[in-house]
Amino acid sequence: MKKIIITGVQPNSAATDAGIEPGDLLLSVNRQQITDIFDYRFLTTDSNLLVEIEKKNGEVWEIEIEKDEYEDLGLEFEDPLISEAKHCANKCLFCFIDQLPKGMRETLYFKDDDSRLSFLNGNYVTLTNMKRDELERIVRYRMTPVNVSVHTTNPALRVKMLGNRFAGDVLDKMRILTDGGINVNAQIVLCKGLNDGPELDRTLSELSALWPGMASISVVPVGLTKWREGLYPLEPFTAGEAGEVLAQVGKWQKKFLDEFGTRLVYAADEFYIKAGAELPEYEEYEDFPQIENGVGMMKQFMYEFDEFLDTSGSMLDSRWKGGPPRTVSIATGKCAAEYMEKMARTLEKRFDGLHINVYAIENGFFGENVTVTGLLTGRDIADQLKGRMLGSELLISRCMLKSGEELFLDDCTVDGLSSVLDKKVTIVDNDGADFITRVLGTT
Repeated sequence: MKKIIITGVQPNSAATDAGIEPGDLLLSVNRQQITDIFDYRFLTTDSNLLVEIEKKNGEVWEIEIEKDEYEDLGLEFEDPLISEAKHCANKCLFCFIDQLPKGMRETLYFKDDDSRLSFLNGNYVTLTNMKRDELERIVRYRMTPVNVSVHTTNPALRVKMLGNRFAGDVLDKMRILTDGGINVNAQIVLCKGLNDGPELDRTLSELSALWPGMASISVVPVGLTKWREGLYPLEPFTAGEAGEVLAQVGKWQKKFLDEFGTRLVYAADEFYIKAGAELPEYEEYEDFPQIENGVGMMKQFMYEFDEFLDTSGSMLDSRWKGGPPRTVSIATGKCAAEYMEKMARTLEKRFDGLHINVYAIENGFFGENVTVTGLLTGRDIADQLKGRMLGSELLISRCMLKSGEELFLDDCTVDGLSSVLDKKVTIVDNDGADFITRVLGTT
């Protein structure tokens, strides 16, 4: 019988009331063994539970627990998945992790391909390591949505791109999910000369046949670092080629909108910026189904910015009026710099005495083809801003940092950056309202 270590018990939870403590072992729920977080989540939704616990002294308790249906039992585990995450068995031609330099922290090199992380954290999975019974368990447990890295529906091409001879049946596997009522969000990492052009048309056509279970599709450009020696030769999209991708996606959006009432497929912000094209209107992103994948992130940020100025402008004016002049600086990726400049100038015009420097940081760590803010390192920021006019503080986006920590990808800390620059460094959430309040210093 699997013994699962309980590391925490939430205060005022059903588990606390039942006398369960950190250090106890979870043996079973309703006399069924728990193999992973899917089992635990599904079995603990009932209002009446029989929970079997082994106490620290070796005693085994069977505890009857009554709670509201779907109420969280309140247990926390040593491993959030309860069992180890599944390692990716693919050798993708475009894998970003294979393009990392040596010497980074070990966790950055771990390649997961786990449907549980897709449900819990929004990670994308390829489904190559999943058998039919595992897919049917997702359906049975109603673990929706699942985010799938598709890239192409051409079986032979997918085998080539993923470097896995079992990769060609992705449509069949997704059909099991969608037929079972599971929503799927699909990702296409577009690689020039491989899955673009007619292959992209084929993929979008075949994915759309799974609608409405196919909830959304994103088309994102392949990320290419300078550390690709010995890897498959890939090239970035030119401005003209990015424009062609947008035109192709736009054609399919119109078709899907006419047929389904939804655009279904969306291009990443990077394509619009690369092509020098205007971002779509806010409404065209519908419910922003893949914003964490860089689809509509800038438009959402700008919308929040404008809305906060409109709804809270009077309050901001009153707080600012009569205050001393203020100069701050913003470090951003080259991809977002133009938009940050526009918002900075809007704030300067409205608030007398405010001056904002926007610095577009060149990504020396990963190379010039990597332009997104979230992949900037502390070292590059320090090297390029040391000795520059920064004002009273430097603002950086939280997306540059490890989740829950103040640590850049190169293991530079926020405090370390502040020390090198001899300047206060302020972290800004990826939210237009927080951006305004941090720039004004009114928090």
